[in-house]
Amino acid sequence: MTDLHIRREGRAGRITLDRGHALNALSYEMCLAIDAALRDWAENDAVALVLVDATGDKAFCAGGDLGEMYATGRAGDAGYGRRFWADEYRMNARIAEYPKPIVTLMQGYTLGGGVGLGCHASHRVVCDTSRIAMPECAVGIVPDVGGSRLLARAPGRAGAYLGLTGARMGPGCAIWAGFADHFVPRADWAALVAELVATGDVRAIPDQSAPDSPLATRAAQIDRLFQGATGAEIVTALQTDRSSFATEALEMLARGSPLAQACALEVLARLGPAPGIRNALAMEYRFTWRATEQSDFLEGIRAAIIDKDRTPHWRHSSLAEVSAAEVEAMLASLGAAEMTFETEGERP
Repeated sequence: MTDLHIRREGRAGRITLDRGHALNALSYEMCLAIDAALRDWAENDAVALVLVDATGDKAFCAGGDLGEMYATGRAGDAGYGRRFWADEYRMNARIAEYPKPIVTLMQGYTLGGGVGLGCHASHRVVCDTSRIAMPECAVGIVPDVGGSRLLARAPGRAGAYLGLTGARMGPGCAIWAGFADHFVPRADWAALVAELVATGDVRAIPDQSAPDSPLATRAAQIDRLFQGATGAEIVTALQTDRSSFATEALEMLARGSPLAQACALEVLARLGPAPGIRNALAMEYRFTWRATEQSDFLEGIRAAIIDKDRTPHWRHSSLAEVSAAEVEAMLASLGAAEMTFETEGERP
């Protein structure tokens, strides 16, 4: 596969995204290939660790490739998206639960599906160019790929802020919020990769001080403004505050789907502060399973990726319009269609 290089080097299993024209966005085929490699290496004694990186300077992975989901969804086929999401989520769970160290090197943009690939690993490395975010609400779905688990575990109400606004985090903020572990300047990455490949020892990752986190300095303000149990309460708090931070947050909120934002807030409430990866993915899948037919997803993709007019026509004009019944309908059990974590080839 020309977009993805999977191989063994020294003591490492190596996965390199090479799809620079698309900011290394993940296609369905790439997800399946990555998951297959992880299964192959899990019990291979020659592989001491897995190293995931990407070519180029702009992005580690700017998300999932949503073009085919849009095309099939517009044609009335919700099944393609459901299969893509289910298999991607299985890959995300495998990364989080992997029995060997996984090191991810995340330069530039790491967004959405890139977070699912990079931020559940055991050793997550960022650099000076890293920009990490969960912008799903802006395309009409809840933060997924296990992102809700990361958001739920973030300090205080930072997860609600990051999930509803899609705000981007630099390296210091990403480490503070729990999306990354280590800061290593990009200029030092080649030497780090060589050492990891040669030794298979994650102790090669240097222990360097992370840059300051602007989010950490605003933690008390974020906790106060985003403490509301509903989106309407949060909007009211922001409107009342009138600070420049609150004004900017309101502007970012206005770009997202109110239905997705209301459901994202409810997902975080249901998961609690320390959810497991499978619980988070299963909750997210309830929304995404319904997304093509019952949410703003197709309209969000149209506005952001297809027509690029940046003027989506959401089902609701504000968070206050979204009812609790609508949220419950999007997050209700799927019955026989509930998310499972079996992968083809693992079944008895």
